[in-house]
Amino acid sequence: MRREVELRGKGSRADCGENSELHSAMAFGKGSIVPEVMKSTGTYRAENVHAATARPKRPHNAASSVLQFISRLPRTARASFLIDMQSKNTAPQRLEWEEDGESRFARWRSESGNPPPRRLVIGHDQMTADHAYRLACEGTAILWRGDFQNARQLRQAIARRIDNKPRKAKKPAAETSPVDRFNLHRLAQSQRARTLAMLILPLDEQYAVPLRRAPDVRQACEEAYGPSSGEASVVSLREVLGLIGAHEWRKKGVEIGALGDRIHPYYGVFSPVRDEYVDLVANQPLPARELAFDIGTGTGVLAAVLAKRGVARVVATEVDARALACARENIRRLGLDRQVEVVETNLFPEGRAPLVVCNPPWLPARPSSAIEHAIYDPDSRMLRGFLDGLAAHLTPGGEGWLILSDFAEHLGLRTRVQLQEWIDAAGLKVDGRIDIKPHHPRATDKTDSLHAARSAEVTSLWRLVAP
Repeated sequence: MRREVELRGKGSRADCGENSELHSAMAFGKGSIVPEVMKSTGTYRAENVHAATARPKRPHNAASSVLQFISRLPRTARASFLIDMQSKNTAPQRLEWEEDGESRFARWRSESGNPPPRRLVIGHDQMTADHAYRLACEGTAILWRGDFQNARQLRQAIARRIDNKPRKAKKPAAETSPVDRFNLHRLAQSQRARTLAMLILPLDEQYAVPLRRAPDVRQACEEAYGPSSGEASVVSLREVLGLIGAHEWRKKGVEIGALGDRIHPYYGVFSPVRDEYVDLVANQPLPARELAFDIGTGTGVLAAVLAKRGVARVVATEVDARALACARENIRRLGLDRQVEVVETNLFPEGRAPLVVCNPPWLPARPSSAIEHAIYDPDSRMLRGFLDGLAAHLTPGGEGWLILSDFAEHLGLRTRVQLQEWIDAAGLKVDGRIDIKPHHPRATDKTDSLHAARSAEVTSLWRLVAP
């Protein structure tokens, strides 16, 4: 008989629509209904119940009240609210459950910040895709004990069912604003990711997956999680596949035409697959060659391009630990470590330079995972911080190069007038601008819900000076 494991003190099941996301976010977010003893230990205990006799519990009053509050919000406001709640749960967590008459436990891992599942069942190769899909939609995790490759096929089948699910009638596009479409797109993506993450795998004490036909993921896990602490863990298959993909990117690298070489991105560090912004920096005439600052270097690609162009010394700044390690390794691999120094600091290093370059995240929204920090800039903090501090870090006659997409403008998240006002308020002047159209595949994908904005997008290099 199938066993279902349900965490104590949680609310009722939810369907696979909007409420599944609401219940998942409420289950362990700030102000959640988790008993205080469980909050303090970070351990989520489970009890066995038989699926045939299990009955949904009534929602806890506190959770029900908050869910009612969220449900009254405009649909487009829910995504930011939920993502904000997810981001608050960052402490290591442990999951306990009963299996084969034994109490078991493992560390719960989620780079996206997803909470541990409220319920889980043990999954084997005999499980059908329809059954797995229903469980995932209910918020019930499937701890897989069957063949690894069968788990991959099952995940693909669940994804097809999500993508083919009939949609409710929507307002005509003319009645939906760009910012509404963006928020609905993010909410739909979040719900899809959460449902797919219900298929989970065990990792042993050395990061090996103890399943038939499982690939060796130990190095990929160590690159993302760090050296093993010697404890078993549980992680979603979706995340494991992401780790494998990131490991391959890191191993093979990304060809950068302006470098004539490859950049090797680390897990959680944005890969420079869109090369139009790199070309802008590679082709713009340099105001000087003695010194340049690269603010928020990421993989180090722009610092490397500047060094390859003959800038004698480049100081690249970063605050993210993975990005710091990634940039330093790329600079070393390219043989540029005598020219480029990667330093840990927020925005600007000490001193002034005749050239200061910054490619901040392009969208003023809250990131929901580590990789999204390279895309989303809450309240345009990094953009405005760069503009506000630029004049104080330029030498007389120096230039600041701001590389920025206008995608946010087409989504209604920021206006060109706002950007110009921030530039003026920082005491800066626009001395020129070079534009380039992106040529990535999504720019021409008419099935994309954000196609209108993507097809109109332009990436620009703004030359800023301090009069």
